Amino acid sequence: MTAATPHSGASNDERERGPRVLIMAEHASARFGGEASLPLHYFRVLLARGIPVWLITHGRVRRELQTVFPGSADRIFYIDDTWVHLALWKASHWLPARMSYLTTDYLMRIVTQRSQRSLARALVKQFGITVVHQPMPVSPKEPSLLHGLGAPVVIGPMNGGMDYPTGIRLHRSSLIEALVGVGRAASSVLNWLVPGKRRAAVLLVANARTRAALPRGVTTRVVELVENGVDLSLWQAPAAPLPAPDDGVTRFVFLGRLVDWKAVDLLLTAFAQARAQAPMSLLIIGDGAMAAPLKEQAARLDLIGSREGEPSKVLFAGWVPQAECAGKLRSQHCLVLPSLMECGGAVVLEAMALGLPVIATAWGGPADYLDPGCGILVAPTSRDALVGGLADAMTRLARDPALRASMGHAGRQKVLREFDWEAKVDRMLEVYRDAAETHRPNTSDALGYSRAR
Repeated sequence: MTAATPHSGASNDERERGPRVLIMAEHASARFGGEASLPLHYFRVLLARGIPVWLITHGRVRRELQTVFPGSADRIFYIDDTWVHLALWKASHWLPARMSYLTTDYLMRIVTQRSQRSLARALVKQFGITVVHQPMPVSPKEPSLLHGLGAPVVIGPMNGGMDYPTGIRLHRSSLIEALVGVGRAASSVLNWLVPGKRRAAVLLVANARTRAALPRGVTTRVVELVENGVDLSLWQAPAAPLPAPDDGVTRFVFLGRLVDWKAVDLLLTAFAQARAQAPMSLLIIGDGAMAAPLKEQAARLDLIGSREGEPSKVLFAGWVPQAECAGKLRSQHCLVLPSLMECGGAVVLEAMALGLPVIATAWGGPADYLDPGCGILVAPTSRDALVGGLADAMTRLARDPALRASMGHAGRQKVLREFDWEAKVDRMLEVYRDAAETHRPNTSDALGYSRAR
């Protein structure tokens, strides 16, 4: 654990000028992606605005953050692995991914939060912090240990309450199904025993679905705020829309982890159908447990290509650093996201910011972001229906460059209006101020195990 640098507390004048914010997250990382990028963005924007902000995160991201924020070492504090973390991490290798997330990974997050809580209480007192923000984990049911810190706690935005579409169920073992069921049933009890969400000043939820998924007995102060945003300094649209390709090949792209619930296997099948209807190519950016099976499927369908934009072919690009992803997407014509369990879907907003139309499953986060003006949503009523709908949508956009351009422009304008990180932080500052002004924190410890070390 990195020790805090001695520093005097805030003066009364400083307190009146605005919030002094401590952001706490297991990981704050663009490299990890997903929800781990959320705390990084809050810290980045607040720091750039000159707002007093500090960050507690895990030592795994130390090297990345030292590179990204070279002059802010005194603002970032790290929790390093203990022998408990290492034992749980080794045990997780013997378990399926879903089971480890619900068991060993969850216990690691609890151990990390316990250490973070001890450090946070010292920093709140040391720096005169007026509000503590926990942006992740985004699960509405997962308990939080962050209470009794000496400053009000804001948790979220959370996003969840999802399951697979009724018409498309991925196979899960009976043990995994039982663990998921037990976890959901026990969430209210766990959130009573671990009272962070009961004692929070504000809980932020991305949508009504997530609000309904909150455990019973949490704080009644619940505010709706979208989970994801877009860093427009990175995800910049080209000066002019990508023109219709001279070779007539429309370039489609998927960007994300190659895991079963992303349904890239259904996308490959859809592409194999659609390529017979119009010239097109498919670029798959990402890596994961399904990489090898997906390449085998593509080979069986005679889809494997050797270069980007190769007609009727698929190119697997593997993992690409985020800084390069925007450039990769700018050379494509349309994003396709067939995911069956996408609570958020930041990649949809990033593609929209670049002026790309989006084809996505009408389920979860993408359905919250897209409308008929900027993309095509395909109902997942069955596997065949989703495959057919994806193929039809790809064919339609491949045949109509004007429609691609109009959808891309509309998506870009929507992101500028509703999803810019700068605008999102403006709203979050209002939440911080409200929490600091109206909520008197309870600094007593309710449970012995959550006391500072």
